[in-house]
Amino acid sequence: MQIKRMSQIIGQFAMVGQLGLSLLMPLLLCLFGCYLLCSRLSVGAWVYIPGFILGLGSSMMTAYKVYLSVIHKEEKKKKEKDSHEVYFNRHF
Repeated sequence: MQIKRMSQIIGQFAMVGQLGLSLLMPLLLCLFGCYLLCSRLSVGAWVYIPGFILGLGSSMMTAYKVYLSVIHKEEKKKKEKDSHEVYFNRHF
């Protein structure tokens, strides 16, 4: 029982780490792309504003998808847990 609980805690920490990376990496990639545009193509610094907005939007979309996958896994676990119970109208 102790090992099962420890594996659940480690899994939850992994999900928090995944969510953190999902929030951070798209923003950093967009800002790095803006840096490359400014340094290589001599585009003005105004490029950072749309890059930041696009980075925030993509990080929120990725975080939402991670959230949906966690919710889907929890619902699947709940269905598996409830499928073994016998209700009054469900005998088979």
